[in-house]
Amino acid sequence: MTDLTHEIKRRRTFAIISHPDAGKTTLTEKLLLFSGAIQIAGSVKARKASRHATSDWMEIEKQRGISVASSVMQMEYRDCVINLLDTPGHQDFSEDTYRVLTAVDAALMVVDAANGVEEQTLRLLKVCRSRNTPILTFVNKMDREVKEPLDLLDEIERTLGMSLVPMTWPVGMGKLFRGVMDVQNDRMRVFRAGADRVDDADEVVEGLHSDTLAERFGAEYDKAMEELGLLQDATPPLDRQEFLDGKQSPLFFGSAVNNFGVREVLDALVQLAPPPGARVAQEREVQPVEPKFSGVVFKVQANMDPAHRDRIAFVRVSSGEFSRGMKLKVTRSGKEIRPQTVVTFMSQRRELVEQAVAGDIIGIPNHGTLQLGDTLTEGEALNFTGLPFFAPESFRAVEIKDPLRSKQLRQGLQQLGEEGAIQVFRPHAGGSLLLGAIGQLQFEVVLHRLKSEYGVEARLENTRFQLARWITCDDDAVLQKFIETEAFRVAWDVVDAPAFMAAHHSELQLAMERAPQIRFHAMREHGGRVFHKEA
Repeated sequence: MTDLTHEIKRRRTFAIISHPDAGKTTLTEKLLLFSGAIQIAGSVKARKASRHATSDWMEIEKQRGISVASSVMQMEYRDCVINLLDTPGHQDFSEDTYRVLTAVDAALMVVDAANGVEEQTLRLLKVCRSRNTPILTFVNKMDREVKEPLDLLDEIERTLGMSLVPMTWPVGMGKLFRGVMDVQNDRMRVFRAGADRVDDADEVVEGLHSDTLAERFGAEYDKAMEELGLLQDATPPLDRQEFLDGKQSPLFFGSAVNNFGVREVLDALVQLAPPPGARVAQEREVQPVEPKFSGVVFKVQANMDPAHRDRIAFVRVSSGEFSRGMKLKVTRSGKEIRPQTVVTFMSQRRELVEQAVAGDIIGIPNHGTLQLGDTLTEGEALNFTGLPFFAPESFRAVEIKDPLRSKQLRQGLQQLGEEGAIQVFRPHAGGSLLLGAIGQLQFEVVLHRLKSEYGVEARLENTRFQLARWITCDDDAVLQKFIETEAFRVAWDVVDAPAFMAAHHSELQLAMERAPQIRFHAMREHGGRVFHKEA
């Protein structure tokens, strides 16, 4: 086995997904804590104080206690290099999360034990299922009064359409939460509240059938053993291939805020999650162990360092090895770059990257050279597919309070649009720029970022448009004639892909009937070249 192949097989790249407030960001921190990547976990409950979650770096995140941007963190654990991507839980930022899920090889789903599978979790799971992404499941907040474990398991299985295989099982809940049974290792980890320790300090009792456990935990222990007996009769053992095919999900219970049940999840990620696999390009399938470098930009983030007004392109290395200063070609533009200050991330902390291999996430600072979906290679003309842009569901016209800062407004919106924080449309017939979003919170974040990062105070006005569809046609002349005819209903996005804007579905339907040669799309891929989902 070559050194490159060995290094690639050590990689585990996964995202954490959940509904808001299920404890996703807390679990992210605790995984970092258990791997030794950080020494003190930020207090999520006290984000209004000076400490905030390690993975939340944006000012509005610190103020509101929510994740609105995806974070990338790398750590080492048990001879594996883990690339962990924390995603926004709020549905208004689901588009960013969808794109992050194209860059991972597995997902860890966090479920609130009191609420079960919620709407946003289900939406993200559908994306994982469509890509056959393996999923591990962590049921959080067992130290509270929650649903019965068997009911939770049944609900999750019915909702996901896949079987769950309990790797740990809870003994009690809420005030009577006694710990978790480690089914694989035939032992019980005894619960002790406290967020300032790692579970090396926990008491572990060997042998689940121990008389000591029965005497010590009484009714809670008896009930848990009875439930486990029922499950072992009804549930097949974990089959790794079934897991990799997205048909089985290992199930864990715990309390992230108390650092409890986290070690078992981290161990399972190392043991079960797959190393980097093949990635599909338009031209061919690319294998991770190919010697030549290739990668795709799945995220762009402006102003991670406000002092330098920087712009980072997050690149998933798809094949080969990256070396600092190597010559790379941007397939879309044909430009060549030699990135010297490439970084890896520990939330706010960055380290210069000398080398990276397939499965790693690297950040390339640039000033607009790289866009979402760009493919980087050592020269081969490859275009990786699958990075989605969805038609917005809400629109606002943006007006500036100080006309002298119009240039800063356009610069800010261009950068925020290119990073995918919001979709920006330039009306063909002129007039105010239009912002398109999935939900209201996106508008609030953009106004906040325009003010804090670009010094621009703006206000948003209602617009008559309620939906948009990107438009294509095999005949360029026909497309151009349609654009001119519908000039007041056509706008251009940040990559100059034309879109038809409508006030309601009947207006869209009428346009489709009048122009049968035009195709209308509810989703586009990077660059405006590849479209899907005709309206």
